[in-house]
Amino acid sequence: MLTDLYNKEGNQVGTLELRDDVFAIEPNEHAMHQSIVAYLANGRQGTHKTKVRHEVSGGGKKPWRQKGRGTARAGSTRSPLWVGGGTIHGPKPHKYTLKITKQLKRLARKSALSLRFSEQNIVFVEDFNVDEIKTKVIAEFLKNLKVYGEKTLLLMPDLNMNLYLSARNINNVSIMPADKISTYDILAHKKLVIFKSALDTIYNTFNN
Repeated sequence: MLTDLYNKEGNQVGTLELRDDVFAIEPNEHAMHQSIVAYLANGRQGTHKTKVRHEVSGGGKKPWRQKGRGTARAGSTRSPLWVGGGTIHGPKPHKYTLKITKQLKRLARKSALSLRFSEQNIVFVEDFNVDEIKTKVIAEFLKNLKVYGEKTLLLMPDLNMNLYLSARNINNVSIMPADKISTYDILAHKKLVIFKSALDTIYNTFNN
């Protein structure tokens, strides 16, 4: 399958051969859903906690005598019924970790890439570098590709600090090495801009 290749000025300079098994499969919605659920669940810390009755300080003395006052019987000021008392059935620390198979992860990422490609929301560009950290250069680059203002994910072949630091302050733009992407990253962005040499990096992630 062929697709257009652009330079940083936004001009078409050639074509690229894409693998059909990565960019032209039938998207599997179930795989993408499972992958995103696991991704979000694994990002949770699970450290939430409230104190139960025996963990709240104080309350050792019976606040008043059992009978004769005309009020409710009370044995402790730390009863869950009192302000400042313990919490009944509150949250406790626990893990939210979900595991999915490698095969399902790969299918989900391929499905997400194929979905974005079928929507014509992936742009492939020639590799380039910036000599200095300059946000204006990347902003002009995105305007040339007509994706400026859209929620966009830039995929580099590997970490390039000049590119990364130049792009990170642009609103709605994310940039990362191509081997670090997840299904969530792909679907959370409307547009994908993929550097030519990042294609090999993407293919290699499916071979491991």
